[in-house]
Amino acid sequence: MFESAEIGHAIDKDTYDAEVPALREALLEAQYELQQQKRFPVIILINGIEGAGKGETVKLLNEWMDPRLIEVRTFDQQTDEELARPPAWRYWRQLPAKGRMGVFFGNWYSQMLQSRVHGQIKDARLDQAIAGAERLEKMLCDEGALIFKFWFHLSKKQMKARLKALADDPLHSWRISPLDWQQSETYDKFVHFGERVLRRTSRDYAPWHVIEGVDAHYRGLTVGKILLEGLQNALKLPKGKASGMNPAPLPSAVDQMSLLNSLDMTLRLDKDDYEEQLITEQARFSGLMRDKRMRKHALVTVFEGNDAAGKGGAIRRVAAALDPRQYHIVPIAAPTEDERAQPYLWRFWQKIPARGKFTVFDRSWYGRVLVERIEGFCTTADWMRAYGEINDFEEQLRDAGVIVVKFWLAIDKQTQLERFQAREEIPFKRFKITEDDWRNRDKWDDYRAAVGDMVDRTSTEVSPWTLVEANDKRWARVKVLRTINVALEEAFEKSDKHDKKKKK
Repeated sequence: MFESAEIGHAIDKDTYDAEVPALREALLEAQYELQQQKRFPVIILINGIEGAGKGETVKLLNEWMDPRLIEVRTFDQQTDEELARPPAWRYWRQLPAKGRMGVFFGNWYSQMLQSRVHGQIKDARLDQAIAGAERLEKMLCDEGALIFKFWFHLSKKQMKARLKALADDPLHSWRISPLDWQQSETYDKFVHFGERVLRRTSRDYAPWHVIEGVDAHYRGLTVGKILLEGLQNALKLPKGKASGMNPAPLPSAVDQMSLLNSLDMTLRLDKDDYEEQLITEQARFSGLMRDKRMRKHALVTVFEGNDAAGKGGAIRRVAAALDPRQYHIVPIAAPTEDERAQPYLWRFWQKIPARGKFTVFDRSWYGRVLVERIEGFCTTADWMRAYGEINDFEEQLRDAGVIVVKFWLAIDKQTQLERFQAREEIPFKRFKITEDDWRNRDKWDDYRAAVGDMVDRTSTEVSPWTLVEANDKRWARVKVLRTINVALEEAFEKSDKHDKKKKK
């Protein structure tokens, strides 16, 4: 895979000087058109052999283009804040917005390669990391991102010659870093695993470009031309061009039955039983959140449901069991302009709690397969693709120790009507009812079908849905708390078993 990057590619100075002005002008023009259109972001991943010109090339690109529109990010050792969250969190936070360019050093490929080369992970973990990188890049490209992946290469002989030349030169020996010497010792391993990663992750939507790094003129012109061609091609695509094929529609049940039909909406608690069970479950929840095993986990609860199903009341009863410093409630509304400039899941990644913390999502990432699907705010391809993206997202959370508990609070149509009417009649509740609520009610059957598809496709062993019979608010509140408590206890039990296995 690297043979053609070890043959001594070179460009003479006269040719370089003759070609650079036109290339710079074209790159700037494409960059400004990118910024003006604001249709997609550009992500540039920098990887390869130490000393092959990675930093020099990015510095050159900053000189050739407008550096104000380029965000250079370096991911070194993980901070305590990053270690307390899923591995991908650090990258999601730094994604460039539409119309901008992001250059990532020390990206997900660097992390997996260094870990494998130095024996911190085995082949199975490397394969998992490769699969995760593929899923992430496919999702980013499906959301419109343009990804360039560069591997800057030197042969072993070229690398040693470079190190010797620098070491023998008193004026330039300072340019040798400890990482250069380290990689000279692990070169064979690094190239072996690097070839494996490139082979597995070079896809039509995000191919690898292997650049021989010996000659700076060749290196700079090659990278510049690859960027220019890719940018120009992407900018020429019709606005809103959908990727992939049009998906087939989801089938509806021929007997019109759905999972929601199976709920017993007559379930209820009288006041005395409610108060006794509520305080019991709140005390249980408070104790579990203070349990030392919670330090290995974070808790995320997702509240979805029919309008007027009592999500707010259920959330308040959950929060009442805790010190306000222990939790964060995130109400989800229509995305802001900044959020629209990012991939769909970006705004939710920003709110993922650290270990030991608890975040409540009042509405959530499921908006894409509910309101956005029903109202036509996204394409069919977008919301069909979202089921898989959400499952992958929640699996990443689970793998990082985040306990995800998802609720759909269900009421029947008559109960909703009665609650809407009560909100209009009671002055201090009028703020709870809007024209959108009545309009959504007219689409009751559409939402019911969307909820059925959502549960069918995203209620997994990793992150199951809990359907809550919410005609009786008391019943719903107790069921919510009890479900959270069971989820915490099961997670703690799994952790205990895992720790015992490690000690053996």
